[in-house]
Amino acid sequence: MKLGVCYYPEHWPEAQWPDDAKRMRALGISVVRVGEFAWSRLEPSRDQFNFDWLHRALDVLHAEGLEVVLGTPTATPPKWLIDEEPSILAIDEQGKARGFGSRRHYCFSSVAYRRECDRIVKKVLVEFGEHPAISTWQTDNEYGCHSTIVSYSADALAAFKRWCRARYKTIDNLNALWGNVFWSMEYTSFDQIPLPMLAVTELNPAHRLAFWRFSSDQVASFNRLQVELIREHSPGRDVMHNYMGNFTEFDHYTTGADLEIAAWDNYPLGFLDRDGINEDDLKKWYRTGHPDSSAFHHDLYRGIGRLWVIEQQPGPVNWAPHNPAPLSGMVRLWALEAMAHGAELMSWFRWRQLPAAQEQMHTGLLLPDGTEDEAAQEVRGLCADLQALEAAGVNTAVDAKAPVAMVFDYAGDQMLRIQPQGINYGPLEWVQEVYTAIRRCGVDVDIISPQAALEGYRLVVLSNSVSVEPGLQSELKAYSGHVLIGPRCGSKTEEYSIPDNLPPGALQSVLPIKVSRVESLPDFVKVPASNGYTAVRWREKVAGNLKANAHFDDGWGFHYCSDNIHYLNACLESDSLLRFIEERLRGAEIDTMRCGEGLRIRRAGRFVFVFNYGPQTEQLDSECDFVLGGAELPPAEVAVWRL
Repeated sequence: MKLGVCYYPEHWPEAQWPDDAKRMRALGISVVRVGEFAWSRLEPSRDQFNFDWLHRALDVLHAEGLEVVLGTPTATPPKWLIDEEPSILAIDEQGKARGFGSRRHYCFSSVAYRRECDRIVKKVLVEFGEHPAISTWQTDNEYGCHSTIVSYSADALAAFKRWCRARYKTIDNLNALWGNVFWSMEYTSFDQIPLPMLAVTELNPAHRLAFWRFSSDQVASFNRLQVELIREHSPGRDVMHNYMGNFTEFDHYTTGADLEIAAWDNYPLGFLDRDGINEDDLKKWYRTGHPDSSAFHHDLYRGIGRLWVIEQQPGPVNWAPHNPAPLSGMVRLWALEAMAHGAELMSWFRWRQLPAAQEQMHTGLLLPDGTEDEAAQEVRGLCADLQALEAAGVNTAVDAKAPVAMVFDYAGDQMLRIQPQGINYGPLEWVQEVYTAIRRCGVDVDIISPQAALEGYRLVVLSNSVSVEPGLQSELKAYSGHVLIGPRCGSKTEEYSIPDNLPPGALQSVLPIKVSRVESLPDFVKVPASNGYTAVRWREKVAGNLKANAHFDDGWGFHYCSDNIHYLNACLESDSLLRFIEERLRGAEIDTMRCGEGLRIRRAGRFVFVFNYGPQTEQLDSECDFVLGGAELPPAEVAVWRL
């Protein structure tokens, strides 16, 4: 695994660049990301280009043997461009422009902006496409950050109408699939279709889902425009985009199909504090991050492309509700965990803390005055670890399937957000709870798309497959292993209606049950089943001839199975879910090893990595052939042994 850093030479005096490059190399850094926010310096005014400074910066980095990832600068259109083309700005749901003054202030559907992106990206590529320092290109930066996927602009409306015409062919077909006869919502032409905004009460969920699909497709086509230019003008280089954590507002599989590398930006403490819904988790993990947060995203993005972590938290950040410092050792642990999950690159954001502007409180490897911050010392120790692992023959390139595959469906996630049928039902949180239960059993997981092949896995888990595509249905029918289908899977058609044959819809081809009633429950309600499991938040009443394995007190059945196909018709509290998942793993003849709450295991070929997120020292088997660490594993420590 290579080590990298994000660096912005335009922020610092040019005389400082050579020293920075030397210090990076001395610290063990070999990859540097630059340029993704530099449009105003590259083109201070229209057609007045200033590329010399970036040439000199690239030359300085190249002279030290550093590889460069150069970003296209389209995440931050400059002020002069906004003044010339105000139609570039995204429009919020209230009809107001999301103005200049920060970043990501553009609409993916803007015709003018796509034209300007084509122009500036082509100029940058012609200028730098063959520079020997550049090994990789990054398109834009963090698509959708700050809720910028959706725009309600005039260009978005025109493009959405064209999208609907292409998808539905006739307006009668659209009306029928969307159920527009309800509340007299029928249209007589595609020209009448509005954007889903500013309605008196709840909008048609099919309309909202269609607009989400359209908006996701706009991201993919916007990205593809840049990728095609890069292929033409800088052949032979890899292309990546940096995705985010806990972010499902567009389909990453569609965008990722045009890229070699699925990079992502990992801020474990920020994610926990910003996105966590469980106060107990925040108390336990506020200095380490949740034990499965980083791993979940590594496995998710590893299923989209070659895995990179292009931004890693080095210390306190600036954007979460609270910004604690990581526990000493966590910077190293997070890096080794990424490696264990197959990451080719671990890169920290950022090299030096900037003393001005919005992110001045975001730490880097260096303080603003150039002295090393605490993370730099951990990076230095990490270099020694990587050398030891290499000497021992550790290879974490992912070339073998895990025993378990979890199917992750971005459209299914969105469907559950559009109509959650309960304010405490978080679709991504539920998926992550299932993932955590599998990992606490000491089992590795591949997260795969709904289009992926299933054969070769011992257990396939569906946890947010709300609408089951024909390809997945065919795979399930042909699959010979064990399957666990979670609640709400198969509960909607592709166009967001209840299936004619009732949920689980298409999944009835592999499991003969029907869901006749559902209920969402407040947090204080816990419903015990006769076999000791406890349901929370969501339950389903199942009809049919298939016998339930247990029952709730009110007679509703719990857990249905036919041969090797299991249906879990309720959300379970954490201890129950762990036991239930453990039973399914053992039923699939997968070896399990129950891990403590803060201990996690990852296998890489002939080697086992163990990570301690917990507050106390853990005792490991002293007979292990340790490559890193030993039988005593303190908090924030890592051990690696040879099988």
